[in-house]
Amino acid sequence: MTGIEYINPPELGRPSGFSHAVRAGDTVYLAGETALDAEGRIVGGTLVEQFEKALDNMLTALRAAGGGPEKLVSLTIYIVDLQEYKAAMRDIGRVWKKMIGDHYPATAGIGVARLWDIEARVEVHGVAYLG
Repeated sequence: MTGIEYINPPELGRPSGFSHAVRAGDTVYLAGETALDAEGRIVGGTLVEQFEKALDNMLTALRAAGGGPEKLVSLTIYIVDLQEYKAAMRDIGRVWKKMIGDHYPATAGIGVARLWDIEARVEVHGVAYLG
């Protein structure tokens, strides 16, 4: 495949000013995803629930681009409250195992003051290689 393909799966809702994924050849760049539902509302009362929804949103975009979680090569997690995230690591690990399994891309966790949607507590951003 050559060129650039912009991918916006309908189940993620209509993006405003961005694409959920961009495929350039064998590489897929995945937009930062939070716990937004298809109507554009943040869902999930806990950080773990939000992490699961955000990861699900990102994986939905990746599947629409032709890949699965095993194709992730890089993941960045933006975290509003690092102490809350660290305290929830065991539950976050269970979510990871359920959704991705034993595949571990190069990952960074970055503490931030806030995210675009004030209710969002975590955002995930990734890159996948489909070749």
